[in-house]
Amino acid sequence: QVQLVESGGGLVQAGGSLRLSCVASGPIISLGRMAWYRQTPYKQRELVALRFGSTTDYANYVKGRFTIAVDNAKDTVFLPMNSLKPEDTGVYYCNLDILADLGDSYRSNEYWGQGTQVTVSS
Repeated sequence: QVQLVESGGGLVQAGGSLRLSCVASGPIISLGRMAWYRQTPYKQRELVALRFGSTTDYANYVKGRFTIAVDNAKDTVFLPMNSLKPEDTGVYYCNLDILADLGDSYRSNEYWGQGTQVTVSS
């Protein structure tokens, strides 16, 4: 069974940095689309960063500060975050399309991490 485990969240002062990690495990053949979302108490879950192959895209409010990166050999997706602001506070989720060997077939499904809390103090 494919699972995603996130880590790297925490409390940081404004201007600081964090690096989120999302490790995928299980009968993985390849990673497809990769994304990070953010959830805050007053907004719907919103897309922060997206990667497909070498193509990346970012929400305007994180451009130049966040980067979505991948280590395909380790099935791990990263989100280094720099120059953090209080408004970056929220729970961050990784979201991956993964092609997996399910025993009787190869199948691509969408998976979510458990979320990691990022809190930026002013």
